[in-house]
Amino acid sequence: MSLSGHPVQDLIGEQTRAEIFALVLTAGPISRTGLARRLGLAPSTVTRLLPPLLDGDYLRETETVPKGPGRPQRFLEVNAERHVVVGVKIGPRLVSAVLTDMAANVLARAEQALADSTPATALAAAAELTARLVAETAAERPHAADSVLGIGVGVSGHVDSAAGVCRYSAILDWQKVAVAEPLSRTTGLPVVVNNDVNTLVVAERWFGQGRDIDSFAVVTVGSGIGCGLLLDGTLYSGSSGMAGELGHLPLDPRGPMCSCGRRGCLEALASEGAVLRQIRDALPPTVAACPDIATAMAWARNGGGARQAVSRSAFAEAGTALGRGLAGLCNLLNLQKIIIAGEGAVAHDLFGPAMTTALREHAFSEAAHDCDVQLDPVRDDLWARGAACLVIRETVRAPLS
Repeated sequence: MSLSGHPVQDLIGEQTRAEIFALVLTAGPISRTGLARRLGLAPSTVTRLLPPLLDGDYLRETETVPKGPGRPQRFLEVNAERHVVVGVKIGPRLVSAVLTDMAANVLARAEQALADSTPATALAAAAELTARLVAETAAERPHAADSVLGIGVGVSGHVDSAAGVCRYSAILDWQKVAVAEPLSRTTGLPVVVNNDVNTLVVAERWFGQGRDIDSFAVVTVGSGIGCGLLLDGTLYSGSSGMAGELGHLPLDPRGPMCSCGRRGCLEALASEGAVLRQIRDALPPTVAACPDIATAMAWARNGGGARQAVSRSAFAEAGTALGRGLAGLCNLLNLQKIIIAGEGAVAHDLFGPAMTTALREHAFSEAAHDCDVQLDPVRDDLWARGAACLVIRETVRAPLS
């Protein structure tokens, strides 16, 4: 659902004003001279475009008096209290949400376990959490209930953001599920929906490890393998929102079945389920089955005997498959950075060495050398905070720069 009906759009209808707003949000406080330099504009152009943003109180200008001789300097910053925004992350077992100000600072957070992952259950939880967060915040900030800019929602899988629809999510078992329209109808608020890893890309770009980097990927490891892309400063979603489906890169036509119904996808070789399957298939019948990924990590680190050997081998196999997938990303896009995130990133000590080796072995020329691979085992807060940033980003219609 578009937010184009909100009054802020009248203030920043021109793309250059939107870019100014986004840069002040991500890099402020910043001077007019700094804005002009970062955007490649003449200082007079910045001065001419600022009044609507200042008059509308979306940006504020403060004056700093120098300690020594010299003229006072004026700096621009976002008026963080102008609106509040809700961000929601929908997972198969949990919906987490935050309420932020316009600078994406978290003011309140909440989560709700799901009895099932059906659309009705998940969207009802999202609406309930939204109402709870707004009510809690309004107790301290009475204006909050009347200043909610909208709701940003992150969902796994193929998400058509323009239509507000999740086309397909293997993890949630959703097909052609409308997200924005029913949630907007229930809450009375505008809703922006996107792939959940894309929300993480926004969060990493604005206040994480992707700051000041023009081209990077966020690759999430856990129950699935996700990927979000920032290319030349712009969040890249593809023609219908499906870009970044790294988890369904076909690596082995004779490999195990994937959740998508095809064989040998990266997700079927490198996800937590793949690790557990490897352990189960390799252990002798006399050894108890591995019940979950936490047990697998414990066995690999200090289990001893067959359990430890098999578990370590399973994580290494997953790391090798993941490294091949990352090499494909580097070869195709020549990225500056790849950020490994998600709940499964806590096992990086177990799969990381094999991943790095495979990446270097399969990357073309200096693609692996050009790309800095970093770890960020993010919490649900960052996913939801990124979803809130979707609303701010849509409102100002700005690139992630």
